[in-house]
Amino acid sequence: MPVFHNDNGKLRQLNVLPLSKEKLLQRLIEENLFEIFEMDFLATEYVTTANGRIDTIAIDTNGAPVIIEYKRNKHDNVIIQALSYLSWLKSQKVGFFRDLVSEKLSHERADKIDWKNPRVVCVAESYNPYDIIALNEISNLELYRYHLYENDIFTLENVKGEDERPQYREQSVVPRQIVTTIIDKESKEISLETHLNRGQPFVRELFFKLQKKIFELDENIQEKVTNPYVGYRVSKMFTEVHIQKSKLLIYLRPKIDYDDIERRLSKVPDSFNWVLNHRVYITSESDIDYVMNLIEQSYKDVL
Repeated sequence: MPVFHNDNGKLRQLNVLPLSKEKLLQRLIEENLFEIFEMDFLATEYVTTANGRIDTIAIDTNGAPVIIEYKRNKHDNVIIQALSYLSWLKSQKVGFFRDLVSEKLSHERADKIDWKNPRVVCVAESYNPYDIIALNEISNLELYRYHLYENDIFTLENVKGEDERPQYREQSVVPRQIVTTIIDKESKEISLETHLNRGQPFVRELFFKLQKKIFELDENIQEKVTNPYVGYRVSKMFTEVHIQKSKLLIYLRPKIDYDDIERRLSKVPDSFNWVLNHRVYITSESDIDYVMNLIEQSYKDVL
């Protein structure tokens, strides 16, 4: 969701900023743990007897042990890692954790540890659909989405799980087979299958690979199929994919100083008045990672 600054009645959308160092997120949470989560800090980077390293160990006001892990990029499999730490913590409960609480807080808090309700908290900028599936299935797992904006604005949002999981995903993923053109005569909207039919088989495969990576940016991304393109949006549209016979044509948001080292982006003439006015092509699988970096920059412009 975009965040705006009110300047005498004129709203200006704040830009999302990357953390200059990954460690800064962990430090920011740990130094404000009680204000954010109502938890007391116990340890950072705790080395387990299984040779793991727990990012943050805490205890909440009800006495429940808490493991906090930070997902530093969308490819981190932090949830499985955090759950393995929870399993280790439970096996060690009569030993180190009680001593840790007693040392850092008090003997009274150590005597009131709630081992029935341990918590696993993950903090990340975004989650993929598989993370949300895990959230729906694991009762003591909690996911929080953070964003750092200009003007030192920091937001933290609790991800709700089943209610937030988009229903379009299963509908939008078409099996890799020959598809037929289907047009809804009521709405006059062309289906995804119609778009896929425009491309050669290898172009359809490129689309599926790109679609999967786009969905992995954020579990709230919505796919919208229109007559000219397949679009992706959160609060606003950030990418349009046009399926052509021998390539994918991608359109991205304007007014961004894109990090485009290879200078693949071209700009649509201003006279066209197109909302998404930067374009780039995908002709082979080797293009996908580079173009996804550009798509992610466009996506962050609408947060």
